Amino acid sequence: MTRYVVTLNAGSSSIKFALFEVEGEDHAALATGLVEMTGAQRHLAVHDNAGKPAHQETWTAAGDGFHTDALRRILAWRQSAFPQIEVSAAGHRVVHGGTRYDAPVVVTDPVLDYLRTLVPLAPLHEPHNIAGIEAAQQAWPHVRQVACFDTAFHRAHPFVNDTFALPRRFYEEGVRRYGFHGLSYEYVTSRLRQIAPLHAAGRVVVAHLGNGASMCAIRDGLSVASSMGFTALDGLPMGTRCGQLDPGVVLYLMQEKQMGADAIVDLLYRESGLKGLSGVSHDMRELEASDSPAAQQAIEYFVFRIRRELGGLAAVLKGIDAIVFCGGIGEHAWHVRERVLEGMEWIGVELDRSANRSSAQVISSDRSRVRVFVIPTNEEEMIARHTLAAIDVA
Repeated sequence: MTRYVVTLNAGSSSIKFALFEVEGEDHAALATGLVEMTGAQRHLAVHDNAGKPAHQETWTAAGDGFHTDALRRILAWRQSAFPQIEVSAAGHRVVHGGTRYDAPVVVTDPVLDYLRTLVPLAPLHEPHNIAGIEAAQQAWPHVRQVACFDTAFHRAHPFVNDTFALPRRFYEEGVRRYGFHGLSYEYVTSRLRQIAPLHAAGRVVVAHLGNGASMCAIRDGLSVASSMGFTALDGLPMGTRCGQLDPGVVLYLMQEKQMGADAIVDLLYRESGLKGLSGVSHDMRELEASDSPAAQQAIEYFVFRIRRELGGLAAVLKGIDAIVFCGGIGEHAWHVRERVLEGMEWIGVELDRSANRSSAQVISSDRSRVRVFVIPTNEEEMIARHTLAAIDVA
């Protein structure tokens, strides 16, 4: 039986979407698209299953909110391009599922009420994820909506990797290490099972490196530790986010610089990371091309933090059998991978520089005890899988 699923990843000024055809275990993306907002202008671009442009349109914003307007345009395109298709469900990427959700869930009013309580934990993402769901409910009232959570993959963490050394009541209230990028880690883990099942059953560190960046220790397919914590700020430096930060710095900003919460949020989420360190850009490609010493120092710090996290996760796992790179930087920036793995023979890694520079699937040498992979992630396909599974048991 063939079924069709739309996946949606809503941000503040963009919505990524895909239309999947699903038959048994096969998931084929018939089309992928993006709606973006720039000032009063809105633009829809769709690509077919071969990655070729299939549809484009630009219009001026009307009275409706961005998400409502965008979902209406996506629906009109789908009805025009695939009039014979009946969509079974819409799956949404939702960054935070809190302590309640360790698996995807069909959206109801109580679900949305709970997700709204999580907005302070993911202020850059959660409000827009919720807005995308609400807009989809309005545009497609007869289509079931499913929330798929980036935190769900990490909810089986052992206590020591899930807590902070605060009074226990805060843990009970939900102040704990949630971890993020779970949809990406889950997809990559499933692909590793297909590519190298023996390694997938062992001790694996996955580095999801992009504008958002994190790392995860996985044992036998289960997350046991993540570099991200209570929010998506912790761990590695990112495009505009600071990564690991002494909380005393926040106290200093409040007490000595008289900065309020909104100003600190803007600083840590939007003005820090590679952008803040370099003073040039949040984009690794632009930093690579820059002759600014600060741009090179930003790359050096990014690499340093990855190497430091790799050592820590190796200790958590008591050794590593495989390392996987994914995400925009992890998949394409060979020089970052090379610098991360340089001198890592002590951990069992020997890099094949030629394979790495061509971004081959396996970039470790035949002599390497630890096998190193480059596996493109596909969060949209993971959302499609979860969405059908959720409506089948609902």
